[in-house]
Amino acid sequence: MPVRLLLLALGTFAMGTDSMVVAGILGPISADLGVSVPAAGQLVTVFALGYALLAPVLATLTARWPRRRLLLTALAVFSAANALSALAPTYGLLLATRVLAAAGAALYTPTANAVATTLVAPERRGRALATVLGGMTVATALGVPLGTWVGRTDWRMTMWLVTALGLAALAGLALLLRDLPAPTAAPTLKARLAPLAQRRVLGAAATTLVFFLAFQSVYIYLATAVSGATGGDADRLSVVLLTCGVMSVAGSWLGGRLVDRLGVRRVLLAGSAAAAGAFAALPWLGRGMPGALGYAMVVPLAGWAVSVALPHRLASIDPGNAPLLISLNSSALYLGTAAGGVAGSTAIAVLGGRWFPFAAAALALVACAVAAATTRDERAVRARVPEPVRV
Repeated sequence: MPVRLLLLALGTFAMGTDSMVVAGILGPISADLGVSVPAAGQLVTVFALGYALLAPVLATLTARWPRRRLLLTALAVFSAANALSALAPTYGLLLATRVLAAAGAALYTPTANAVATTLVAPERRGRALATVLGGMTVATALGVPLGTWVGRTDWRMTMWLVTALGLAALAGLALLLRDLPAPTAAPTLKARLAPLAQRRVLGAAATTLVFFLAFQSVYIYLATAVSGATGGDADRLSVVLLTCGVMSVAGSWLGGRLVDRLGVRRVLLAGSAAAAGAFAALPWLGRGMPGALGYAMVVPLAGWAVSVALPHRLASIDPGNAPLLISLNSSALYLGTAAGGVAGSTAIAVLGGRWFPFAAAALALVACAVAAATTRDERAVRARVPEPVRV
């Protein structure tokens, strides 16, 4: 495995950890800054919203930059933002630093994926992308539980951990990433958004948005949902989050194989339905550790299988414009995450800390319905196509 790919993956590992680790330290942040847990959850929301809105804009503004400079600048901004988060004395300043960190992540992640494809032979590009994107998955499996454990008594230590990860990636890439090809002509912002005029693309993006709205409205506040099982103990919560992370890796691996075998539609419908059932059961599962761990095995497995099917579906609509379409999927994903923070806090206020996952169950069923209405059964379509005549 090329070292440069691993360094690129280290950067995405830092980004993935930063984007979701706040979910594990909401309690310490809430206590330290004197805000409610739902208010602390908005730190995830502003990061995700900042990423979703800034990614296409920053990509357009920096299209002519050399890729090495762009990667190093992105990591420098990201690392500085997390250092400022660790030092932020007030909730308002912490929110501002989260937006700055999102800007760094929005610059880095798409560029790292593009650079990865230039570092290997064409027949190995898929594996190169899987390596870099794997940093995000491993962040869920290891980074978030580790960050939660580190920040169990002082949440600022978690921010310093993410800062150190970003700086390590920055130093490694500054030393080893040389002689990259010049960037090709990049599409304008208008061109990036044009595919949304297509009904199939809009339906796919809507599925992504609603599914992650459901998924993140619980994950961001998982500490609240399983408080009966953990009793507020950070070590027990870390075990639940670690289980989520391991099953996320398994779900990503399984999702790719299920999409190839069963088709996108079946994976989307089965995964959404399984997640909806688990969300509906969480008010009871979250009362004890066995149930909480059972939930942590089912939902990440289903959710990450769906997360593989979603960009696959968009890319298959127009393979020639796959990078553009996948970037739209990423924006929809982060918009769903941002909205999930708001939806989760609203559900807690309306339904209470135990029953709020019911809202996620309803949203997951909406995602399932949208997927059912906007996809076709690829296997059935292929079955209707006559075999070519052999002569």
